[in-house]
Amino acid sequence: MSGRQGNKLPSNLPQLQNLIKRDPTSYTEEFLQQYHHYQSHVEIFTFQPDKPSKELAELVMFLAQVSRCPPSRRPERRGCGSCVSPGPVSAQVAHCYPEHMASFPQQLKELLSYHHTVLDADLRMTFCKALILLRNKNLINATSLLELFFQLLRCHDKLLRQTLYTHIVTDIKNVNAKHKNNKVNTTLQNFMYTMLRDSNPTAAKISLDVMIELYRRNIWNDAKTVNVITTGCFSKVTKVLVASLKFFIGRDEDEKKDSDSESEDDLPTARDLMIRYATNKKTTKRKKKLEKAMKVLKKQKKKSKPEVFNFSAIHLIHDPQDFAEKLLKQLENCKERFEVKMMLMDLISRLVGIHELFLFNFYPFIQRFLQPHQREVTKILLFTAQASHQLVPPEIIQSVLMTIANNFVTDKNSGEVMTVGINAIKEITARCPLAMTEDLLQDLVQYKTHKNKNVMMSARTLIHLFRSLNPEMLQKKFRGKPTEASVEARIHEYGELDAKDYIPGAEVLDIESQKEKGGTGEEDGWESASLSEEDNEDGEWIDVHHSSDEEQQEVAEKVKSMPLDERKAKAAAVSTSRLLTQEDFHKIRLAQLSKELNSAPGKAAKRKTIEIDDEEEGRGELLSLRDIEHLHKKPKSDKETRLATAMAGKTDRKEFVKKKTRINPFASSSNKEKKKHKNFMMMRYSHSVRTKNKRSFREKQLALRDALLKKRKRLLK
Repeated sequence: MSGRQGNKLPSNLPQLQNLIKRDPTSYTEEFLQQYHHYQSHVEIFTFQPDKPSKELAELVMFLAQVSRCPPSRRPERRGCGSCVSPGPVSAQVAHCYPEHMASFPQQLKELLSYHHTVLDADLRMTFCKALILLRNKNLINATSLLELFFQLLRCHDKLLRQTLYTHIVTDIKNVNAKHKNNKVNTTLQNFMYTMLRDSNPTAAKISLDVMIELYRRNIWNDAKTVNVITTGCFSKVTKVLVASLKFFIGRDEDEKKDSDSESEDDLPTARDLMIRYATNKKTTKRKKKLEKAMKVLKKQKKKSKPEVFNFSAIHLIHDPQDFAEKLLKQLENCKERFEVKMMLMDLISRLVGIHELFLFNFYPFIQRFLQPHQREVTKILLFTAQASHQLVPPEIIQSVLMTIANNFVTDKNSGEVMTVGINAIKEITARCPLAMTEDLLQDLVQYKTHKNKNVMMSARTLIHLFRSLNPEMLQKKFRGKPTEASVEARIHEYGELDAKDYIPGAEVLDIESQKEKGGTGEEDGWESASLSEEDNEDGEWIDVHHSSDEEQQEVAEKVKSMPLDERKAKAAAVSTSRLLTQEDFHKIRLAQLSKELNSAPGKAAKRKTIEIDDEEEGRGELLSLRDIEHLHKKPKSDKETRLATAMAGKTDRKEFVKKKTRINPFASSSNKEKKKHKNFMMMRYSHSVRTKNKRSFREKQLALRDALLKKRKRLLK
């Protein structure tokens, strides 16, 4: 009977909970007794809300478990199980009394709303877990509960804030699991807009973290969420400001992976070029031409690669011009640390470069930091290049270029500083070519013969850039071999838009179609004869087509001999008269590639081409720091770095040292060991050394034999 005394239902809530799960109607009286007990505890609690109450906590969890659901089925658990840790009372029980428990959730919310600042920490956590349990059973409206939880983020309880953060993210995810619940999302987003301006910095920071996490999970990835987060960039709380800036500056990894994995089927492959150049006689000239074609193909692939948007949130901002102006005003009056100022400059430069904004005051501001001794100067040069685009007036960028040239590209600086300066000038002029003056360009290209290899190669990349942009700005000796592409290249005037009503290079299709019509008769006769012969032998025919070098050269020569107006007319006729297939676009791109290989009309290939690192050509929407800091030659390490590298590569040498094995470890050293430490001059004139030199050849043979026999005996032991 002693075991049954412990099973009294009024005091054993877990057992009562288990029994109600099996048969709720039979235990209604016991449930009502506990419910009245709970109400009396609540009345006592309202008089002293700061006192802990273990009985009230157990009753709240008990009532939360048995609140609603028919006993025939188990409840479907929603949400995150980690939010509510299963205690001894909160077993898996069907919630069975909805008529008696209708006011229970609202009462709990009111208790938390009125007394959350003075509540005991454990009791407050119990109330929150009970509400989370009721929400998982869909007994509470999500909007009202989440608004209460956002208010509870003001409490000085780290564990509670972590629990609420996890539940908020999980609950919003579950609400939008099947489809977007725009009504709930709009209400919560409007509420979070007010939470970001909350006087409590902790609540504002966690609210911002919730929005960022939901955006990264693709739950709230709309423009409204992004524009609510933009308000955090003007917060007076440093943590909120930094978190908002990091959100816009960060990299979207999914988009990066998608862009890397996209197929490049529309571009000519290396195999096409190999077939084109391998069908004829193999000569050194053809081999060099193939290598040059491969380099041009690699450059074209990098140019045609889809631009990787560094973060899609920047493109969802409603008014980027106004946002950038406010950020610049905040940056000018900012008293935060230098790292925060750098983040503000980074975001402003990205906004200006991506949206092509007019923010003329940003360039004089950033110009003050363009000094070689400035901290993080390479990043500041990167921000300057990012903020450059074709719509910025050239005279504004010219002052920036002159500042970089005067402060960095001088012989009084080291080679690394000069290289960084030339790289920055190259990246800026690649985005705003009109900013480069002819005098400055002539001065910079003279560094092509500089004694420092990094400076020399940076100057060569600048020459290579202007060969494709505007060769007329270069001196004749720096223009290289003229090609069709370089002859056609020119820099557009400020604000000029080069919109074509045809597809450039489409005239190739017209020439090829005429050629196919002219040679159909001969090809048909040859194919029929070959088909009859092969059918007799093998019973099948494999048709293999090769685009020979002569055919491609013939087409290229016909295109080259055409006047420019006739080319445009044929290209326009082809573009408007037929639907182009992928194969047609493939041929057009091959023809455009050949323009960079073929010499201009009337020009012969007299000069060798300068080898240039083509990795510099892959310019996307945003730059990387490597574009500015890229050194062609690895800098020499100092003595401390070399010593550290050598010591790190050394292993423990004890395993390679000969082990001294003695019968008596405390015995003195032998005469043989003592000889090693004696003076050289003393040993040189010793009797043993002098007699050894006077031995005959026969004596040396015998001594060698005895030594080998002695060694053999020692090994056999």
